[in-house]
Amino acid sequence: MSTQTASAYRRLFARPGALAFTAGNLLARLPVGMAGVSAVVMIAGARGSYALAGAVSATGLVASGLAGPWLARLVDRHGQARVARPATLLAVLGSLALLLCVRYDAPDWTLFAAYATWAATPNIGGLSRARWAHLLRDDPDARHTANSFEQAADELCFMLGPALASFLTGTFFPEAGTLVGAVLLLAGMLLFTAQHATEPPPRACPADQGAGAGSGPRTRAPAPLRAPGIRPLLVCFTATGAVFGSMEVVTVAYADAQGQRAVAGVVLALQAAGSCAAGLLYGALPPGPAGRRLGRCLPAMAALMTLPWLAATTGSLWVLAGALLVAGTATAPTMVTAMTLVQERTPDGRLNEGMSLVVTALLTGIACGSAAGGWAADHLGATPAYAVPALSASTACLLGWALRGSR
Repeated sequence: MSTQTASAYRRLFARPGALAFTAGNLLARLPVGMAGVSAVVMIAGARGSYALAGAVSATGLVASGLAGPWLARLVDRHGQARVARPATLLAVLGSLALLLCVRYDAPDWTLFAAYATWAATPNIGGLSRARWAHLLRDDPDARHTANSFEQAADELCFMLGPALASFLTGTFFPEAGTLVGAVLLLAGMLLFTAQHATEPPPRACPADQGAGAGSGPRTRAPAPLRAPGIRPLLVCFTATGAVFGSMEVVTVAYADAQGQRAVAGVVLALQAAGSCAAGLLYGALPPGPAGRRLGRCLPAMAALMTLPWLAATTGSLWVLAGALLVAGTATAPTMVTAMTLVQERTPDGRLNEGMSLVVTALLTGIACGSAAGGWAADHLGATPAYAVPALSASTACLLGWALRGSR
């Protein structure tokens, strides 16, 4: 890391309370990357059905997408600690219930019911970004660096989470990943929410602004979905999520076709590593107008996502790994810039809700991308299936032009 980059992050974490809440959010964020692998291994190992395991995992994904904006609205209204602590406890109890249902051979429907409570897990990345936005509201350059760090942290946790889950479930017992994940989530969230000095103040009634004696009719803060430019951004996030979802499924299929499925996780981790490194470097650069930056990041992502498609034609998994490493460098800058635009366009007092909508859009895209990538791998072959993430990135780029017209 260059001196300039290191200096930017030293200044960021020199702020009082920044290191403490960052440590808590990283600890709580890691189980999010562990959850899917832990649940699938645990359920498939006990019930002998990957179809059941995948369906249960998908249920948690859909439930999270539906519950996220509602939970974030409560956070904006009542504060992070008051909402996140009981919500986290509910999610942890649900994880333990899932573990017990699997362990003691409960009916299949109980697995769906137990794992659906994972939707109560607060969007820890969104909570952390909201803290940075509050602390750095008068310093856009530092806010850009903070958003870049948060995106790099996302990539790091989704890179380490599946690896840790695989290690725990393979080394100890099938339920170990779920159990450790629940402990880490609870401990991390308690540490994060204990940092009251950096918590954004709640808006007791964020829908009402300008109300009071003699103030005339109440004006309502618009919902994030109604804010100018937010809907095209969410559609863009959905297309970007399709890149992630399809790339994961297609890469596993490609490695399986090469007889090296065991190293598929390592190959995918290289894409996350490239994105993590690019995110940290991007955070040290001068930000500039976010709309203009997004107009550059989206074409770059569309171009670089063609590299895995080309590399797959060589038949070498390691050439593909190198292409994924390079392609990954485009995703973090794109996500950071788009997230900055969401923060700028979300109405005051509803930031957590706005960022939760982003997560819902990404989850929707990931689910659609996974389905499209799986269909293409089955019907066209693993190599042609790499057209799906490339086309998804191109779609996001085209939607970027719509964004330019909505500013």
